[in-house]
Amino acid sequence: MSQSGTPAAPGPFLACSALTFRWPDGTTLFDGLSLTVGRGRTGLAGVNGSGKSTLLKLFAGLLRPAAGSVSSGGTLAYLPQDLTLDTGLRVDAALGIAERRAALRAIEAGDVREEHFETVGEDWDVEERAEATLGSLGLGGIGLDRTVGELSGGQTVLLRLAALLLARPDVLLLDEPTNNLDLFARRRLCQAVDSWRSGVLLVVSHDRELLECVDRIAELRSGAVTWYGGGWSAYQEAVATQRQAAERTLRAAEADVRRQRRELEETGIKAARRRRADAKLDAQRRAPRIVAGERKRAAQESAGRLRGLHEERLEEARERRETAAEAVREDAEIRVDLPHTAVPAGRAVLTLRGLRCRFGGPGELGLQVRGPERIALLGRNGSGKTTLLRTLAGELAPLAGEAVAHVPLRFLPQRLDVLDPGLSVAENVAARAPGVPAQDIRARLARFLFRGARADQLAGTLSGGERFRAALAATMLAAPAPQLLLLDEPTNNLDLASVRQLTGALASFEGALLIASHDLPFLEAVGVTRRLLLAEDLKEITPDDLPALPGTP
Repeated sequence: MSQSGTPAAPGPFLACSALTFRWPDGTTLFDGLSLTVGRGRTGLAGVNGSGKSTLLKLFAGLLRPAAGSVSSGGTLAYLPQDLTLDTGLRVDAALGIAERRAALRAIEAGDVREEHFETVGEDWDVEERAEATLGSLGLGGIGLDRTVGELSGGQTVLLRLAALLLARPDVLLLDEPTNNLDLFARRRLCQAVDSWRSGVLLVVSHDRELLECVDRIAELRSGAVTWYGGGWSAYQEAVATQRQAAERTLRAAEADVRRQRRELEETGIKAARRRRADAKLDAQRRAPRIVAGERKRAAQESAGRLRGLHEERLEEARERRETAAEAVREDAEIRVDLPHTAVPAGRAVLTLRGLRCRFGGPGELGLQVRGPERIALLGRNGSGKTTLLRTLAGELAPLAGEAVAHVPLRFLPQRLDVLDPGLSVAENVAARAPGVPAQDIRARLARFLFRGARADQLAGTLSGGERFRAALAATMLAAPAPQLLLLDEPTNNLDLASVRQLTGALASFEGALLIASHDLPFLEAVGVTRRLLLAEDLKEITPDDLPALPGTP
């Protein structure tokens, strides 16, 4: 681990020197950041708001620094987080090969004009390369003549990545590429990153499986970068070691502050005793007033010097404590007591009979959930997972059949729109827990890391991570206590600290869970007991089935 990146070798690289960036409102995000990224696969990690996406945009030339410089060696390609493509484009145009394809067709038809040969250049196998690249990303069957509008959102992301790979860039920047990708597409993207062998690849991600594929991780924290060798597991191990060392240093610093405070108090007590003893002795000896006064002044000066020395030591100890406290990572976990969410084993929780949802999707669905089961709802993008959850939550009426919840349920959607932005965090929770005393709500909110004045913040002013925690609190602290929680892609767009907080909160939940998610490490962490694949129907699968799910080429 070091404070500088891989030294720039001849060839592809990314670098910034004394980089300063400010937002239009004057807020400084980076102040003198220097960084060099060399060949290989680098994961850029950090909490939401730390500036990861902004740094990629600076490297890509989409933002300009207030001071300092940004440079790269070789051609650069960038896959943004908020990708949009013209739905009317054909696939070959989106790949950037439409003109070369047309020129090849013209030459094959006997048109030997020079302009066609100039268009093709040396790229005579462009169609074969395009088909191979699409196939490697699981898009082998889409064809080059279809339009982008016929593809799913996940396929569109992979199509854009295929276009970048076809261009053979020296430097490739990927910003949260697995967001909104289903499990199958995620695995294809991970394979693409794992097989990267040329140039520089810098990927911003909170996806633990993707970060396992990189050679090193650069953590962006408080405007500075720290480097860790290896993938996600090695990074986690190093961070845990750092945290333990920082906590030991903090405990020692706190003990030193207490010791210095005691010594300062003892110095004051000793000085007072000495003054009383001197005064008593002078009275017994009937010392002249001038002599007694000189002795008193000398004693006061000596006591003052000693007190000043101890005050200085106390202040130094406090400074060491503050430095040690800053080194301890602020990724506290949520630990909340939720005994009323418990569901006895075997008790009926949810029943689906011949359920057909709106907006297409699968046919008639049947399901029985009993006791505190933890069920993962899996399926490709567009298979109807969100529609099913909204139907179970009562937001959508079914076309046929019924869904009966036998216990109180709550639904946390992807868009986190359960909060009223004009109300405070405490008021949002109170609105869902009528009759619960305000002091009880505040006590529980403290366990969700909203302590004191933070509970009075308006929901509309919260950061992304705070908004997630507030929505989670409003959902889990509702009254009556929910005994069935429906969660729709809860880890999408969450930083890794927030994922740990969510996992900690769900560890306290004793009811049933139904979670639509493509995040397999998260599903394992919350102790999923059943896995249901949503396709034509609901089919129970095992972990061994996951690599060979239907539709995986």
